[in-house]
Amino acid sequence: MAPTAVTRIALKKQGLVDYETAWASQRRIHDEVASGTRPNTLILLEHPSVFTAGRRTEAHERPMDGTPVIDVDRGGRITWHGPGQLVGYPIVKLKQRNEVVGFVREIEAGLIAVCRELGIDAEQYCERSGVWVRDASGDRKIAAIGIRVAKGVTMHGFALNVNPDMAAFSNIVPCGLTDSGVTSISQELGRNITIEEVSPIVEKHMYEVLARVTE
Repeated sequence: MAPTAVTRIALKKQGLVDYETAWASQRRIHDEVASGTRPNTLILLEHPSVFTAGRRTEAHERPMDGTPVIDVDRGGRITWHGPGQLVGYPIVKLKQRNEVVGFVREIEAGLIAVCRELGIDAEQYCERSGVWVRDASGDRKIAAIGIRVAKGVTMHGFALNVNPDMAAFSNIVPCGLTDSGVTSISQELGRNITIEEVSPIVEKHMYEVLARVTE
């Protein structure tokens, strides 16, 4: 059965949610889902510009100019969040409590379906997490994924580049990758695409993949 509740937070630019405020909200919702007092919940939002570093982040991957970074308890390495990037936090109880890799692959599959519906031939990339565009122009990441599972319930999630200012990525080694780039839906399509256009497509495909992995 698909998640019975979807919490939408700030799908419009004027409704940006501070990262640490959203993180606190995640923790509260996680506790409620884990205790059974709240149904599985998907949060969709945007953040003001911020760097966040997962547990595997190395010192040389951090901003070269000393820009502050929020260290978080998800997997993965450093990334950037900002306006024009649709961030999704699926806080759901997994059928298989310890199947983290399988959950990540399902999220990737949902985001690939989003990209393909928009006309972008995105794909999974071997053992590298996230969603990729790979062609003669090189390998470039269009969506990043970082997950934590506690008590069989997921936290954190995905970041899909819709139409952000990509310059911030040049200040870090995004996801620890030095041999590939980053891209956005707008860059790939050569025209401006808005969060409002993409959000309902993401929601539709996330329902489908979450239905396969949640209680």
